[in-house]
Amino acid sequence: MENLLKPIWKETLKKYAPLAEAAGELEPEILEIVYREQWFKLFVPEAYGGPGKKLPEILRLEEELASVDGSLAWTVTLCSGAAWFAGFLDPALAKEVFADRKVCFAGSGAVGGTAIKTLDGYRINGHWKYASGALHATIFTANCVLQHEDGTDQLDENNEPIIRSFILKKEEVNILPGWSYFGLVATGSHAFEVVNVEIPANRSFRINNEIKVADQGFDYPFLQLAETTLVVNNLGMANHFIELVEEYFYKRSGLKRFNEEQVAFFKAELTRCKKEIAALRTAFYEAFDDTWNQLINKGKITEASLNEVSRLSRELAHVARTNVDRLYPYCGLEAAKRDSEINRVWRDIHTASQHALLTFRF
Repeated sequence: MENLLKPIWKETLKKYAPLAEAAGELEPEILEIVYREQWFKLFVPEAYGGPGKKLPEILRLEEELASVDGSLAWTVTLCSGAAWFAGFLDPALAKEVFADRKVCFAGSGAVGGTAIKTLDGYRINGHWKYASGALHATIFTANCVLQHEDGTDQLDENNEPIIRSFILKKEEVNILPGWSYFGLVATGSHAFEVVNVEIPANRSFRINNEIKVADQGFDYPFLQLAETTLVVNNLGMANHFIELVEEYFYKRSGLKRFNEEQVAFFKAELTRCKKEIAALRTAFYEAFDDTWNQLINKGKITEASLNEVSRLSRELAHVARTNVDRLYPYCGLEAAKRDSEINRVWRDIHTASQHALLTFRF
């Protein structure tokens, strides 16, 4: 772990994490740290008032946040990840949007809407699910199919529907409460809808098409950017769980029933899980850092290197979850108690692990 978080931050985040879960959204005390440290702006370049951080540091920060609180890390990851679109926005729009100290992007990668060209821009309609951070988002991103006035799809040269991404302001969307899942509760990952909203043309953008800001890293492939930012959340949550396992094992009421051989077996299992995750973590970061260095130094990343990052991301996500499940039975009934810290971590990682990008090991 890189120790990128100050002890006082960790103390505050841990204190308010259970309250955030009860509220179903991040507490004001947590958000104040997020705003002050610009965690929702991690990818925003300095030209737009962001911290100018790069992906290698961001991944390690997100991992450390996840080792403190899964809901916070997931919200920061998804919201700051959406703000990565800063590199592809109209510069005048970007400066306006990111001038807000509390700017927070939420949205969905799904194509859930339609956009019809108007005289001055587009008319948007649609419905999108799972917008993490929706309750305190100031901006929503949405993918739409371009359509003609008669409702037929516009097609590209391959006869496929044309997809564009759009920027919507919070007053233009309706949030639809529906995040009823047992983990990552404080992310408030609700759905949202848009009904006949007309927006100016400069609120449309395409990623990995035309970078509109002079900064490094916006040409890192979006697939691997998504995979790596997601898996470090799984990694951090797993390490948080493992950190708690030993404490809960020795606190369980039935401990006195275990003989020396059984206790030694638990210790060996714990050590094995720690070593397996640590080894994969090292391999993952080495592979990722290699792709980043290729991009910065050579301007291009080999396909083999990107494939290795994808493979290790999936492998690490799988091993993190299976090792958590391997250790869970040793924690006693406290681990099944809904308001215990270890149960919250277990629920968070089992919710995060359902993301489609990391479902399969291969």
